[in-house]
Amino acid sequence: MSCGRNVVAGVVAAAAGTTALNVVTYLDMTVRGRPASELPGEAADDLAGRLGVDLGSGGVGENRRDGLGALLGYATGLGVGALYGLLSRDRRPSLPVAALGLSVAAMSASDTPLTALGLTDPRDWEASSWVADAVPHLVYGLTTAAVYRWLTHPRPSHRR
Repeated sequence: MSCGRNVVAGVVAAAAGTTALNVVTYLDMTVRGRPASELPGEAADDLAGRLGVDLGSGGVGENRRDGLGALLGYATGLGVGALYGLLSRDRRPSLPVAALGLSVAAMSASDTPLTALGLTDPRDWEASSWVADAVPHLVYGLTTAAVYRWLTHPRPSHRR
């Protein structure tokens, strides 16, 4: 499989993984009655300010921050998938190894910038916050790895 096809397979697999991450996150919010995280919007606001982009004020600005924060999450998930496709071209890690690696990469890619911007400090998180962050990322990693494997390692069909 060519490098470009692997990257596309990584992005497609990551789209499934990102969807799975969001489903698990929204299920957690539904079951526990917890609010959505404000960190993606805060990160979007901070980055827009650094780039000199005015997102507006009031409800419109808040909606833009929330929308941009969500888009940054998708970009992170799809970017991790693209990188995985690029790096796994000649490697075939086992499904558990790939899933764990993708989980750690996605969690790091989302939490490191938030920490660097001073918006959060994982050292101060309670156990429930770690679980709320780790479980969806584990689901992302498993889904992305499984879909990538399915896309890049098709099984021969058994036609009669």
